[in-house]
Amino acid sequence: MKKVRVAVVGVGYLGRFHAEKYAAMPDVELVAVVDPDHARASVIADKLHTQVLDDLDRLSGLVDAASVVVPTVHHHRIAKQLLEQGIHILIEKPITVTLEQADQLIDMAARKGLVLQVGHIERFSPAVTAVKPLLRSPRYMTAERAAPFTVRCTDVNVVLDLMIHDLDIVMDIAGSAPKEISAAGVSIITNEIDTATARIIFHNGCIADVSASRVSDEKKRLLRVYDEGAVYTSDFQLQKAKVGRWGVGAVPELVSQDLETTKCDTLNEEIRAFVLSVQNGTKPIVSGADGKRALALALTITENINKGISGFVPVK
Repeated sequence: MKKVRVAVVGVGYLGRFHAEKYAAMPDVELVAVVDPDHARASVIADKLHTQVLDDLDRLSGLVDAASVVVPTVHHHRIAKQLLEQGIHILIEKPITVTLEQADQLIDMAARKGLVLQVGHIERFSPAVTAVKPLLRSPRYMTAERAAPFTVRCTDVNVVLDLMIHDLDIVMDIAGSAPKEISAAGVSIITNEIDTATARIIFHNGCIADVSASRVSDEKKRLLRVYDEGAVYTSDFQLQKAKVGRWGVGAVPELVSQDLETTKCDTLNEEIRAFVLSVQNGTKPIVSGADGKRALALALTITENINKGISGFVPVK
């Protein structure tokens, strides 16, 4: 099979890893990296035996696909330029700044028959893939994501930075659209929302309570799904999952057992899935529509927080 020719646009902290994953795949040729920081890009290019390009237009006809790993504010402009050149794209989350921008990219990719995959990496975690096939009718979920403060990704608020991972997961598991959204949050260190919580009630009656903080003293990435007499717990950090079921008796006890999971490099799995979609012309696991759906929910949560519309029942 002919090698897929790829480029990585943006080789900062995360983009560097994208480039490394592509370079290690036998059926992929890392043709170029593109970054305004030429010195940094040169170091990475030399290490991975590729070239640095300063102009996106030079990718036309040179590559089949590209990762877009730049600040969110540049997503739409760069992705649009690549799609116009007939290049398949894997774009990091959130897909764009606005829903209108997301629609433009989705429509353009569809018209040109191009793959548009969004980087919601937790979809590829064994902590989720081990649980999802076992679910019957999820009724309630909790998701908690916390991390110590870092200067990276502060161009967006914590909802768009961290919580959006879990928003994508709970919507995928619920299999229904949000009906009611309550939210609260506050700025602690940055000028954006640094910690937030939201309750999402879906049209099918499922409820999800989701919280995220980037000013925590610990790192935590947990999901719990309550489903027909069982509770499933996914630990994204450890890439482990377990199921608890209630026993019989006057006071039933919860008996837990580990689910079989195999640790993996989730970024590699995400990029591998993208390459396979390009090779086979198949729909990506996380489509542009999925990315837009997560963005829409994140924007609604952000708007409710900014307007002080929490929706939570006040204490009297």
